[in-house]
Amino acid sequence: MSVFNVPVDIEVFEEPFSQSDLNARYAKLNLVHGSVGAVVTFLGQVRASGDKTDVTGLVLEHYPGMTERVLRQHVETASSRWPLLGVVLVHRVGAMALGENIVGVIVASAHRQAAFDAVQYLMDFLKHDAPFWKQEVTEKGTDWVEQKQTDVDKIGKW
Repeated sequence: MSVFNVPVDIEVFEEPFSQSDLNARYAKLNLVHGSVGAVVTFLGQVRASGDKTDVTGLVLEHYPGMTERVLRQHVETASSRWPLLGVVLVHRVGAMALGENIVGVIVASAHRQAAFDAVQYLMDFLKHDAPFWKQEVTEKGTDWVEQKQTDVDKIGKW
């Protein structure tokens, strides 16, 4: 539970996860039947082009303990801004292949706009603030990925 009494499930781990795994985590929140009017799900996946056009995978590093704390702070902020009923936020670290899920977010609310806005807010702040470091893997080796100005600019709307 967060300080806003919204059921949450936040975890950072190395193992692959599926949409079904994310849905199972959501089901375990045991939200009150009939209170939820909207559920928005986001899955971020490893794609073949990022800073490089020949990406074959990613390696993500993080700062254990601090990462989870930052994620929880952003979930609590989202819960104070929108009437959320539950949040699942999971993030992979370690080596990942093309097509694998990197991040998964589920937000439940009584109303769709709150759920959509909260997911967008969480993803924008995750890209901007969360202590993750990403390397793109190509056949030539690995290269660190710099934060993009577009990610910085998105924070301004919040």
